[in-house]
Amino acid sequence: MNILEKIIQQKKAEIAVHKKMGLLAFLGQESHQPISLKQALNKSQTGIIAEFKRKSPSKGWIFPEANVKTITNAYARAGATGISVLTDESFFGGSIADLKQARPEVSIPILNKDFIIDPFQIDVAKAIGADVILLIAAALTKETCIQLTDKAHKAGLEVLLEIHEEAELEYLHSNIDMVGINNRNLKTFITDVETSFRLGEKIPTEFIKISESGISDPPTVKALRAAGFKGFLMGEAFMKTDDPANVLSQFIASLKQQ
Repeated sequence: MNILEKIIQQKKAEIAVHKKMGLLAFLGQESHQPISLKQALNKSQTGIIAEFKRKSPSKGWIFPEANVKTITNAYARAGATGISVLTDESFFGGSIADLKQARPEVSIPILNKDFIIDPFQIDVAKAIGADVILLIAAALTKETCIQLTDKAHKAGLEVLLEIHEEAELEYLHSNIDMVGINNRNLKTFITDVETSFRLGEKIPTEFIKISESGISDPPTVKALRAAGFKGFLMGEAFMKTDDPANVLSQFIASLKQQ
């Protein structure tokens, strides 16, 4: 199996356990009023979605002792347009508790970054205070993607559809709120920012475009913005440092100077 297939196999097992243990009843209901990432990106001068990420399958542990409350709060104060919180435990060292703890710390949109394959996970995302869910085309059929999008919207959540290959452009449909181009191939974890430039021009202009992964310098963001991108999902560039929010602040300052 490739890396994505291993992740999905593990995810199915986790979902089965969470359902059996009655996770939703344990979480209760979140009173948070969802915040639109789509609107925030349209208004933002920088579009940085700062990610809280402890670990990755390709890099191993990046910042194992990272405190989600401290870092997400600092990200927001540093000027992030949105926050991404990884909730996958096995491969990325996150948890649903991370997002639940981050929610009271910020008043900007939070993306639940996970491998969502089951409607149950959308109920969990809503319960822990997410504003946006990620749907990965490579992990879903087109029919399932549409069903999960409808479910998310009924819960008041926005949907970021992630693609990586030209064939996945077929997953685009009018209900999608934003389209993310992952520069990282989830089957091999090889990263190439040119993926965004190549696929970005094939995405209809009515969609908000977000470039994900492998972005580490202001000139790249500037070039992507010139190519029509409104959002830039960045994690490792910040999390591999001792002070992620300070690096984010410097990054944003550099963008505004250009």
